[in-house]
Amino acid sequence: MNILIAHNDYGRPSGEEHAIDSTAQLLQSRGHQITWLRESSARLMNKNAGHLRAFFSGIHSSESRRRIQQLLGDRTVDVMHVQNLFPFLSPSILKPARDRGLPIVMRCPNYRLFCPSGLQLCHGAICERCLGGREWWCAIRNCESNRWKSLGYAARNAFARVTGSITKNVHLFVVLSEFQRERFIAGGIPPDRIMILHNFVDDLPDAAHVHTGGIGSTIAFMGRPAVEKGIRQFLEAARRLPTIPFEVAGDPASMPRELLQRLPSNVTLCGFLKGADFDRFCQRARIVTAPCQWYEGFPNILVRAMAFEKPVVASRIGAIPEIVIDNETGYLHDPANVDELVAVLQRLYDDADTCQAMGRCGRQRAASRYDRDSFYQQLMCIYRRASEIVANS
Repeated sequence: MNILIAHNDYGRPSGEEHAIDSTAQLLQSRGHQITWLRESSARLMNKNAGHLRAFFSGIHSSESRRRIQQLLGDRTVDVMHVQNLFPFLSPSILKPARDRGLPIVMRCPNYRLFCPSGLQLCHGAICERCLGGREWWCAIRNCESNRWKSLGYAARNAFARVTGSITKNVHLFVVLSEFQRERFIAGGIPPDRIMILHNFVDDLPDAAHVHTGGIGSTIAFMGRPAVEKGIRQFLEAARRLPTIPFEVAGDPASMPRELLQRLPSNVTLCGFLKGADFDRFCQRARIVTAPCQWYEGFPNILVRAMAFEKPVVASRIGAIPEIVIDNETGYLHDPANVDELVAVLQRLYDDADTCQAMGRCGRQRAASRYDRDSFYQQLMCIYRRASEIVANS
């Protein structure tokens, strides 16, 4: 099978890039051919002209439309797997593919179909004002803390909704959890066009590798250290637990400047890590925490932590309760209650036996539920279903 993967990379490394690259590598390992249609937002960094181009291309991109027409004219493709379209690919690539009878599957790790910012979060608080075709709220409330950016996001979402450039051309929408599925139904996507596909662990580390660091000594934050991910709550917990070392694996450029300037002395910023460096970071951790403040679709770091036998302390929000089983693989807390987060971290950190028991339970769950084979079989089922829809239309 030749699979066309379309993705617009973010300006900085994110979980989406890791997920799409891992998916492509898995498909290739099973004998499939991958054709890429890829762009990157990295060229937007501090370039005003680039932002202006992104404003218009997010609504319609003649260049991307020509690229996909040429690509599909040069080779035979069996299915199109779409992830992030904005800003440079845009929904313009979808209709040419559908007109050629190509099954189109769109993986949706966030809520960008009906929320311009994609997070259903505005200035640190959950927000659903844009549901039902009210994208103007993104501009009115300046959700991106940049008037032009907020207006651009609102405009491209409104255009896509009114023209149906996404919903009329995508055959199946793939979400990452049952929670997300319910949100997409609330956003107007028909239930029969939504399928669930969890993320997977790339390679489950062997037991000897997991236990290299013993029980670990740090409380860890893994991933993009942004406000919606709970970095503010994480740092406040560190400030209240000064005798415990806290570590962050993620690009500090995502952190608000005022947080960087007031970093607690027991917090170490390790930067963006991968490979052996990331493994060593996991081994040093006694607890991994994810005090998220938004409707997480499926945070990969939770499963990765479980694979390393680390208990997870995370917010009771979004899809997280589907991944972290409270009192079994970790603890859940109210995302708005820092006092509760601090109390849980202190109690668990001091209880080595519970840490180890929860870690073992988490690893078993990661190995049995989020493995490569299960992911691959479900993805093939999704591709077949999309092909059936095309054949019967």
